Amino acid sequence: MKFSFIGAGSVGFTRKMVADILTVPELRDCEISLMDIDEKNLDLIYRVLDRDIKANNEIIGQSNGLSGVRLTKTTERRHSLEGAKYVFSFARVGGLDAFTLDVEIPMKYGVNQCVGDTICAGGIMYGQRTIPVILDICRDIREVAEPDALFLNYSNPNAMNTWAANTYGGVRTLGLCHGVQHGHSQIAEVLGLPQSEVDIICAEINHQTWYIQVKHRGKDMRGKLLEGFRKHPVYSKQEKVRIDILEKFGYYSTESNGHLSEYLPWYRKRPDEIERWIDRSSWIHGEPGGYLRECREARARFDEEAMAYETMDTAKYIPEKRSGEHGSRIIEAMETGRIYRGHFNVINRGAITNLPPDCVVEVPGYADGNGISIPLVGDLPASCAAICNASIAVQRLSLEAAIEADPLKLKQAMLMDPLVGAVCNPPEVWALADEILKAQSPWLPQYRDYITGLK
Repeated sequence: MKFSFIGAGSVGFTRKMVADILTVPELRDCEISLMDIDEKNLDLIYRVLDRDIKANNEIIGQSNGLSGVRLTKTTERRHSLEGAKYVFSFARVGGLDAFTLDVEIPMKYGVNQCVGDTICAGGIMYGQRTIPVILDICRDIREVAEPDALFLNYSNPNAMNTWAANTYGGVRTLGLCHGVQHGHSQIAEVLGLPQSEVDIICAEINHQTWYIQVKHRGKDMRGKLLEGFRKHPVYSKQEKVRIDILEKFGYYSTESNGHLSEYLPWYRKRPDEIERWIDRSSWIHGEPGGYLRECREARARFDEEAMAYETMDTAKYIPEKRSGEHGSRIIEAMETGRIYRGHFNVINRGAITNLPPDCVVEVPGYADGNGISIPLVGDLPASCAAICNASIAVQRLSLEAAIEADPLKLKQAMLMDPLVGAVCNPPEVWALADEILKAQSPWLPQYRDYITGLK
């Protein structure tokens, strides 16, 4: 079978996903097609994977080896997608240049983001750039990929992109993220239990998902979480927003302190109070523009890290080294019939009964030889649903704006955004939107006529 990796120049993540896939013996007779528009990154990941595959082929042995793996690279997306059965998207349209504008222009208007890739002003603009490309990928999948190919989307804003691909792109798409796994590990730690013994169920929307069930050997453990997080020597300092939300709403959220703080109207609207809610030991705990700084430093380290990749130990394709990412496990389940349970982003279709049926939700899912099955979750607590319904309204307006090239819907999405609306009045939102549209014009062809008028 053929795997197509779009945006494969995300070197570390692509390497991890390929290692996960090739850890499964039944998946080793395959073509791995790497596609990226950045030839420098593409060449690097090709060399790294070629070296990993050759080393593991010697370790595993010919009888169970990797001689059936064909590794290819291309800068032509359609060529990579031709005949593909599984398509991964790691694409980041506009790269660091556009992302810088997502963070720095809103900051001029007082909109202080830690990340800016989901909603808020940055996430909305990320969607305007990415959704048209996602739909182009879907068109190519429909035309040249294997019939009924599965699209595994890791690109942010995940919910908007997954919504677009399923509803407007006509391609069977799952949105995948690792926030649930990270929070699961934290919960097990504060309870003092092995993670394997803590059974969790999460539900809501990507990056704002709630742990609605936490059990140990059948016993409900949610009542122990608040005290556990407050007493934890590290999390009590790093996760202040998540702990505050746990106290006020009764449920722990999957997303990091910095991420969660920018989806809500309460924690970043007053500059003099932001430090109260964040921790600067790592960018992910809320540092203003923290992820942008991290990405800039990563770019500055690229040449040094490229040399390191060439000389570091090869990845080991063994079960003990397999990551917790869902992608390879879904494929393994569908190809072998082994059952896998995870949390996937899908069109709701009534899985969560008090959220819109057409939105994208992150819920428990099962993969096996029959495909993907999504259980009925039912109603969520009304207060938790209310938080997410506000974000869904922003997602819907942003999605429609990107597809229709409608600057009014774009501005309405920003106005309705919880943090932007808490900081800016309507004239400021209109000015912010116009300024960022002009600045990002190279990546927004659908807005060309409007931007020309502004200029």
